Amino acid sequence: MDRNQEIKRQLEALKLEHRDLDEAIVRITESPLFNQLHIQRLKKRKLILKDYISKLKDQLLPDIIA
Repeated sequence: MDRNQEIKRQLEALKLEHRDLDEAIVRITESPLFNQLHIQRLKKRKLILKDYISKLKDQLLPDIIA
């Protein structure tokens, strides 16, 4: 498997985890009693994933100097 395919595979896995976290946050906050600290941790994890996804996407794009 070449490097780009490996990066694409990682991207898909991270996007899925990001989407799952988003759904979990929505589901948990709809509950009348939810743990705010738990929500903050999930949101922090979601932001970390978003940053990592961006870095991987940048690796897929060629360096073009205009």
